[in-house]
Amino acid sequence: MTQYVFIPGAGSDSWYWHLLADELGTRGHRVATPELPCDDDAAGLPQYADTVAAAIGDRTGTVLVAHSFGGFTAPLVCQRAPVDRLVLLTAMIPQPGEAPGTWWTNTGYEQARRDQDERDDRDPDDEDALFFHDVPPAMAAQAREHSRRQSATPFAAPWPLPAWPSTPTKFLLCRDDRFLPAAFMRRVVAERLGIVPEEIDGGHMVALTRPRQLADRLEAYTTTDSTTP
Repeated sequence: MTQYVFIPGAGSDSWYWHLLADELGTRGHRVATPELPCDDDAAGLPQYADTVAAAIGDRTGTVLVAHSFGGFTAPLVCQRAPVDRLVLLTAMIPQPGEAPGTWWTNTGYEQARRDQDERDDRDPDDEDALFFHDVPPAMAAQAREHSRRQSATPFAAPWPLPAWPSTPTKFLLCRDDRFLPAAFMRRVVAERLGIVPEEIDGGHMVALTRPRQLADRLEAYTTTDSTTP
């Protein structure tokens, strides 16, 4: 039995993982979906990492999965708790000393998003088309109900680690992601982790649209050698 621990993106709660958690649970795995203190202005990345580490405890055999902004928290967790494998799911990848708020400029994100918006013929202000273009309407409505206020606090402080942790790491890229476009993330993963990302169909909210396929990928990572950057 594997323990899967999930870190959501910014302004999100554990509901985002519910379909994937149910799928993995039916396969006999233990699942934890801790709630981050994202609406607490006194909480930064260290507090986020402490919350996730507490959910792991001292259990071994843990696969830590981080979505989107969760990529800034996950490596800190690897320094606080036993993590066998880290999976970055269409996630931001930090560098030492980089504040999350500067990641967008440092990576060239703004131009990549403009290019993606043009390819999709998307109004830059249409966030539904950005995040929920492939999510069934009823599911998208529920997702909006589960959105939380995201404090700006964790975006201000420099990322504290001197280097990426030694935890074996995989990056799973979503080919139809409009928020973190695939072409852009292929470059960022190569530059910052020195690995080739694996890919899956789906947009940014892939855990809501392809939970079974995502569970298959995660299970496969526990039976094959992972890549360490």
